[in-house]
Amino acid sequence: MGEVTIGLLHPGEMGAAVGQCLAAAGHRVLWVPSGRSSASAARAEAAGLTGVDGGLAELVRSAEVIMSVCPPHAALDTARQVAAAGFGGLYLDANAISPATARQVAATVAGGGGGEGGEGGGADGVDGGIIGTPPVGPGFIRLYLSGSRAGQVQELFDDTPVDVRVVDHGSLSETAQDGAGAGIGAASAVKMAYASWTKGSAALLLAARTLARAQGVEDVLLAEWGLSQPGLEERSARAAGSAASKGWRWVAEMEEIAATMGAAGLPEGFHLAAAEIYRRAPHDAEIGLDAVLDALSAEKGLPER
Repeated sequence: MGEVTIGLLHPGEMGAAVGQCLAAAGHRVLWVPSGRSSASAARAEAAGLTGVDGGLAELVRSAEVIMSVCPPHAALDTARQVAAAGFGGLYLDANAISPATARQVAATVAGGGGGEGGEGGGADGVDGGIIGTPPVGPGFIRLYLSGSRAGQVQELFDDTPVDVRVVDHGSLSETAQDGAGAGIGAASAVKMAYASWTKGSAALLLAARTLARAQGVEDVLLAEWGLSQPGLEERSARAAGSAASKGWRWVAEMEEIAATMGAAGLPEGFHLAAAEIYRRAPHDAEIGLDAVLDALSAEKGLPER
């Protein structure tokens, strides 16, 4: 494809990495500086993004494609704002949300097009799920896509480090509602299943170590892990660091996974509990392992044996 003007909402760590790949591929990538932090501004500048002074309205008027990469709890509200501004192009939601929420997002943007600067008709939605880590380089980021126009989004990433994979799951067309479009939800389903293990198991690991600490046997557990589960102590320390620095984003993600499980006839409780673990974790990237573990059981405490 030739140069395409893309609006990015918003350049967090992952969003900026994806935006950098698009800008390096020759596309014009816009973002909205108003109300964003200095850290976001620094990431956007480093990624080669172009700020728009006219806020979301200007971005909507200028962009042919809008990509939403935001915390999952904000995905639907972001779609509503874009729809209200009258966007009539191609809208990629690449957030960690359930298939049902992905269909809500697609239906929301499809129903827009009547706001200031819009030409009517609403936007076409594409469902996306990002798996990987923010560094820009081959093998770090995979973007799963679904929906009738997923191939057009895939073309935007030609010759970039992002590995884009279109999920063709025709049966999901039967569940598309309210103008969401065939296939919407398949990419999100991949993300939900994947994160149900990676972030869900990290929360369980933190709960296990916190339990042992509360019962006064943490040192025994760590010794046993060393014998039968090598590397688990180190993994639990990494999980604590991630919970402190990023756990605030994962509360809603775990809730979205719980809803996805429930819709599939599976128990929701695993990931509702994981959401509570991340909710209790101190949201301070500088805090240490001990403070994280202590905070997890501090709210209600644990019963004595």
